Amino acid sequence: MAPTQQRSPSPSQPSGKGEVSDLKMQLRQLAGSRAPGTDDSKRDLFKKVISYMTVGIDVSSVFSEMVMCSATSDIVLKKMCYLYVGNYAKYNPDLALLTINFLQRDCKDEDPMIRGLALRSLCSLRVPNLVEYLVGPLGLGLKDGNSYVRMVAAVGVLKLYHISASTCLDADFPPLLKHLMLNDPDAQVVANCLSALQEIWGLEASSSEAAAREREALISKPIIYYLLNRIKEFSEWAQCTVLDLVSKYAPPDSNEIFDIMNLLEDRLQHANGAVVLATIKLFLQLTLSMTDVHQQVYERIKAPLLTLVSSGSPEQSYAVLSHLHLLVMRAPMLFASDYKHFYCQYNEPFYVKKLKLEMLTAVANESNTYEIVTELCEYAANVDIPIARESIRAVGKIALQQYDVNAIVDRLLQFLEMEKDYVTAETLVLVKDLLRKYPQWSHGCIAVIGNISSNNVQEPKAKAALIWMLGEYAQDMMDAPYALEGLIDEWEDETSPEVRLHLLTAVMKCFFRRPPETQKALGSALAAGLADMHQDVHDRALFYYRLLQHNVSVANSVVNPPKQAVSVFADTQSNEIKDRIFDEFNSLSVLYQKPCYMFTDKEHQGPFAFSEELGNLSLGAEPAADVIAQSIEANDKDLLLGTSEKEDSNNNNSAFDNSHGALVSLDQTDVSNSQQPNSTTTTTIDDLFGLGLSITPVPAPSSPSLKLNAKAVLDPSSFQQKWRQLPVSSSQEGSVSPQGVAAMTTPQALVRHMQVHYINCIASGGQAPNFKFFFFAQKSDEPSNFLVECIINSSTCKAQIKVKADDQSASQDFSALFQSALSKFGMP
Repeated sequence: MAPTQQRSPSPSQPSGKGEVSDLKMQLRQLAGSRAPGTDDSKRDLFKKVISYMTVGIDVSSVFSEMVMCSATSDIVLKKMCYLYVGNYAKYNPDLALLTINFLQRDCKDEDPMIRGLALRSLCSLRVPNLVEYLVGPLGLGLKDGNSYVRMVAAVGVLKLYHISASTCLDADFPPLLKHLMLNDPDAQVVANCLSALQEIWGLEASSSEAAAREREALISKPIIYYLLNRIKEFSEWAQCTVLDLVSKYAPPDSNEIFDIMNLLEDRLQHANGAVVLATIKLFLQLTLSMTDVHQQVYERIKAPLLTLVSSGSPEQSYAVLSHLHLLVMRAPMLFASDYKHFYCQYNEPFYVKKLKLEMLTAVANESNTYEIVTELCEYAANVDIPIARESIRAVGKIALQQYDVNAIVDRLLQFLEMEKDYVTAETLVLVKDLLRKYPQWSHGCIAVIGNISSNNVQEPKAKAALIWMLGEYAQDMMDAPYALEGLIDEWEDETSPEVRLHLLTAVMKCFFRRPPETQKALGSALAAGLADMHQDVHDRALFYYRLLQHNVSVANSVVNPPKQAVSVFADTQSNEIKDRIFDEFNSLSVLYQKPCYMFTDKEHQGPFAFSEELGNLSLGAEPAADVIAQSIEANDKDLLLGTSEKEDSNNNNSAFDNSHGALVSLDQTDVSNSQQPNSTTTTTIDDLFGLGLSITPVPAPSSPSLKLNAKAVLDPSSFQQKWRQLPVSSSQEGSVSPQGVAAMTTPQALVRHMQVHYINCIASGGQAPNFKFFFFAQKSDEPSNFLVECIINSSTCKAQIKVKADDQSASQDFSALFQSALSKFGMP
């Protein structure tokens, strides 16, 4: 048997329970020793203590021994001791008292490095009870002869302000910082003073007029010019701080603008990307009202940005590319001649390549389209599937910009010959969009599309695009009815509601163009749609069925309206958002392509970002005086979602003449007529399509017996208190009709609807597809409250409903009433 292999103990793990005790004993023995080699022994012990602390082992029991061992001139030991003290002092204020004496003593040490480290550690304790011990060392530090100590002291003042603002202001530290900023010979000290003053006066400005004036004085001409004249002395971080401050300064005339730009011209050649971007932001802001000069700035900043893109790490390249992309979107013509800089390199990560493809799409024009599309077509054959997809989309976007459409369409159709599933899928989606904008290219496209088998297309969007073309151009594609019929036979296996919706519409269109061949397919599609479990699919099938019942000619005009070319496709971002992002140049907003308020405002965050505290939600509007209860008529005559009523009406007879291939309609009434078709017409339609079914009226749900108070009142604080105290009495999943989702353009639409049912909103928030609401209602006969949390997902038409009630026995009745009111949202 092989001997057991002994593992050496890890230096960061104690070998036994008594390890920390042994360390404590050894440190105590070395505390007062002056023997040679003592500092080396202390180092080994200190390293063990720090390693234990780093991995989460509690070594606070050796605190006093560490403090006693700090009496040394070895700066390495000092650093480790300060690190240990800073970690445990903030969690144990009592232990922190033991550190004050030796830290104050070290603040007067002869070595400036030790003075600075001790002062930094003293200010980092962050114990409110010890602030009185910070004032003296900080005052001495700001007047110290060594620049490192003054630099640490400037930051220490800011730390003191955050621990105790009153102590910091009473000691007159801000005026000392300002004096130091304007007179200190060391640039780093000036930068630290500037950062500290900006934060202190920025926080104090809301409550002190003097602080507000001081904050405004920071962006006065003398201070701005003083900092600009010394900018070459600053570190890269400090230069960015100064440039950010200068961007808030408004020069009174153009001459001063040119002076500032000339002074900072060489900053555009800086090796640090942050400095270059900060300078560019300043130049763009200064010239925003000077159109000609603003354009010259674009020309001037191109070279520095392109240089930064090609140098540095991929992460840096992406950050610079994001800013360059923002400029390209604002002025694509100025970058049109530099399109080759946006070609993808083989070793670049996906996120960089994707951004470059977007920029190639933006700079494409009549002069460079051929070269750009040729390059993109090379990417389509790339082994990297995501890049191949993005390149095909880029080719389609360029085609939609009306640049050499004929040649680009030919290139897209050639993609279909590659016989790669993902290439075919992306191409089909783009060809659909092209045909919507350029119907004149339908014959050339359909000749190729007609040869594609639907069995070879699996992606839902691509299959939906193919089905749309089969229905839209059924008269030009010989096998269109039979291809649609094959897809209907696979209805049960199709998992995408989008595909089933497109299939219903395509079969309807094909039926009106080629009736004899599609009659059977339409009957099968309607029967499958009416039995579909998805609400949207079921409603559309029901809509088509009743439309055919009512009037075939009107159904034809609804399903097959005159074709109109799409001139402009909707942009994903509004111009207002783009302008906001531009105003936040040189920030994360550019990288995420969202302005900062979308990250900070709760209404732009998802449902799980909401807090249970109502203070984080916007208060709902009070019930308007003109909102009154409106009763819903029981005999709703809605043709789309209402029930089929057996009423006498005019004889509406429609027949299909197979011999002539045309629909013959006799004495059809207008589709807006509120009367439903009679039973004879229903039977005719069922026989025509071989449905063998009829839509039975669905009885309206009985109204709950619970009555609500029309003038219920509950303030937000009371709601919040009750919400915390009451248990959840009902938690269910409800549904919102597609019409209701369409009506929910803003949360207030649902708020007004629920008020009609005496259910009031106390707070709301969110944006599509996720909305969150807090409602309340009261019984009409007693002061009993119902509280509701409702989270609605507009993409799935589902609502998560949580009810809390003073009267638990009535919670189920109220839940039913709430869901009934919610289901009627968006209904006429």
